[in-house]
Amino acid sequence: MSAANETFRDSIGTITEKGNRNWIFARQPEGRLYNGRTVVSIIYLIVFFTLPWIKVKGEPLFMFNFIERKFILFSVVFWPQDFFVFVIGMLTFLVFIVLFTVVFGRIFCGWVCPQTIFMEMIFRKVEYWIDGNSEKQKALANGPWNGKKIFKRVAKFVVFFLLSFIIANYFLAYLMGMDHVLLYIKEGIVKHMATFIPLLAFTSVFFFVYWWFREQACLIVCPYGRLQGVMLDPNSIVVAYDYVRGEPRGKLTKDEPQKFGDCVDCKLCVHVCPTGIDIRNGTQLECVNCTACIDACDSVMTHISKPKGLIRYASENNIARGEKLKLTARTYAYSAVLVILVSVLIVLLSTRKDIQSTVMRVQGMLYQEQSDNRISNLYNIKLINKTRKDLPVTLKIENGDLGGEIKVIGNDILIKSESAGDGVFFIMVDRNRIHDRKSLIEIGVYSGNRKIDMVKTNFMGPGNR
Repeated sequence: MSAANETFRDSIGTITEKGNRNWIFARQPEGRLYNGRTVVSIIYLIVFFTLPWIKVKGEPLFMFNFIERKFILFSVVFWPQDFFVFVIGMLTFLVFIVLFTVVFGRIFCGWVCPQTIFMEMIFRKVEYWIDGNSEKQKALANGPWNGKKIFKRVAKFVVFFLLSFIIANYFLAYLMGMDHVLLYIKEGIVKHMATFIPLLAFTSVFFFVYWWFREQACLIVCPYGRLQGVMLDPNSIVVAYDYVRGEPRGKLTKDEPQKFGDCVDCKLCVHVCPTGIDIRNGTQLECVNCTACIDACDSVMTHISKPKGLIRYASENNIARGEKLKLTARTYAYSAVLVILVSVLIVLLSTRKDIQSTVMRVQGMLYQEQSDNRISNLYNIKLINKTRKDLPVTLKIENGDLGGEIKVIGNDILIKSESAGDGVFFIMVDRNRIHDRKSLIEIGVYSGNRKIDMVKTNFMGPGNR
């Protein structure tokens, strides 16, 4: 494509030459891919609105409580001490996104992105229901403010805001649990004004995005479109126009033999695009791979008795050279990194302890000589209980070289559920068994008869004289 034909890349379709908003009135898509996206969206929405209600052992299945720094994934509780697990998890997710983009382009955006699903499958359908099809929407927007327009605008405003409020409440449930949300509703706004005000703020953000900002969120805010621009290569699968088969464009006539390509320049692919682009110009930042143009073009090809697939999922090499998809060295490299990260994440999750123990000798003290010919060291122990039940804790010396006895100072150690605790204790060892100034000692942390952790520390003594 010549440089002269690349001028469309100097701006985006949602902004006019004067810098004003160019509203997109997308035609409602229909076809097999749109039906497939609808099924995926229904499954997604069922999962999204169901998960906050599911509990395991009295706790939500998923919760991301940033205020209390408590995170629950598949009923497993994670605390700030497990932050390294989240770091590995996020790295794994990012590498997966990069690898997925290299091979499959922006399919995530068109099929499972929450922004796309809420916009296209909920708010856009409400808009078609209230304002009518794309032609009626455009006429309404450009028409005078009469009673009909005011009624439709007020109705759409109310429905959009209510939907945004419901979505915001569910996001709040993911942050603090559905029980808290229901409690706040029961006890009223006045008692929980500190929560209700941020909830209104979230609602306003959602409303603003779906009422006014719309596709701009994908074009301006979302970094994934920029990522696509640097990660795609000629072998990546994208929604693409087969210019080899389609060009030159021209109208189909019955009397004259075919002088043009298969593209009849009906512009239906442009009319159904939610971001207002012409996919025939090639891969573009604005394309979210929603496949609406594929369905539209396939319907035209069927009508004129031409093969489907003039617009389809394909790679640049597939269209230009007829090559099949092939995996590149970069794909293999990303896959190897992804396998390593997933393996590390699995090991971290499988070896994660419910109790985290830290034992340290009291600073400023070496050892004490007792009257019964024993040497003692004083220690502090800090414990973090990540479980949902209170745990009484006992300590035992595990290695038999020194033997010895543990004496807890004060009350027995009891760690409350999902909290931290500490204790102070002496380790008493027979002087005759101490041969070095510093000896390694292993302490088993028990709850009842079950060993829940093992810690190592040093025991200081006089050594051989």
